[in-house]
Amino acid sequence: MKLKEIYELAIETGIDVDPRGEEEVKEELDRINKKYEKMDEEEKKEFDKEELNNPYSDTRVLYGDLDREVNKVLVGIDIDVGEVLIADRLNEKGDGIDLVMAHHPEGKALAALHQVMHMQEDILHKHGVPINVAEGIMAERISEVERGIMPLNHNKARDAARLFDIPLMCVHTPADNLVTDYLQSKIDEEDPKRVEDVVKLLKEVPEYRDAIGVKAGPKVVVGSEERSAGKVVVDMTGGTGGSKEAFENLSQAGVGTLICMHIGEEHRKKAEENHINVVIAGHIASDSIGMNLFLDKLKSKGIEVVSCSGLIRIERD
Repeated sequence: MKLKEIYELAIETGIDVDPRGEEEVKEELDRINKKYEKMDEEEKKEFDKEELNNPYSDTRVLYGDLDREVNKVLVGIDIDVGEVLIADRLNEKGDGIDLVMAHHPEGKALAALHQVMHMQEDILHKHGVPINVAEGIMAERISEVERGIMPLNHNKARDAARLFDIPLMCVHTPADNLVTDYLQSKIDEEDPKRVEDVVKLLKEVPEYRDAIGVKAGPKVVVGSEERSAGKVVVDMTGGTGGSKEAFENLSQAGVGTLICMHIGEEHRKKAEENHINVVIAGHIASDSIGMNLFLDKLKSKGIEVVSCSGLIRIERD
């Protein structure tokens, strides 16, 4: 496959399982295209034209010729200079790494992470929160995340990839969409009655079983396993953790249990105040599930995958 084809497959896959629904995503892309058409020439020069076809600001090719052929990929959850050096060292040994792929965003994809968080507004609305309320509570959180990212040195890994001439890309929200869809489908099918049933279901997933062995498996952090699960929602996509103010609205909308990758202490306290059970499935294991579902698509097209940096590589038929 060409690098461009891998990138396009990531976007296509993310849209296919986007919790907002494919139609709503395409409507958003149409809105952005119409906005672009109305821009003056100076505004168009500054505009990231990838936004016209890619709804995920945190998924980008960061370095490399889009027509470059890719047969073997080094993939990790977090890619920094060290992982790029690993790719170069493997190439010195004749392993033929054609592409380094990160899950978590780097470079301009990290700098624009906050933009993808707007999808959380529509996800909250889908779960019963009025859209005006969802937009209101997310506005402050999105601004907070943007300010937090601004001081970072975004381009360390990209610059290393450029020096070694190794293509680099990241696949973030499309992979998070995949794990959210995968787990929510399991939850809806099994319809767990108590929190302990939710935990048991998660432990049946190979990546979580593996994480248990390194003390990073599923854990109840709000509520208890004996409590009724109620309506169970998988909350694992949309850039990063949302607004802590959402828990009150989710509780009012009838959500009983949230399954998350991780949760901050202030968010945990808000969930507790609003009597929402929270199960932390595990960050790296959850990211691995999403990436594995995408990597299986690459494997079916003949791409060889080498895992690093926390990726728990599990292949599914």
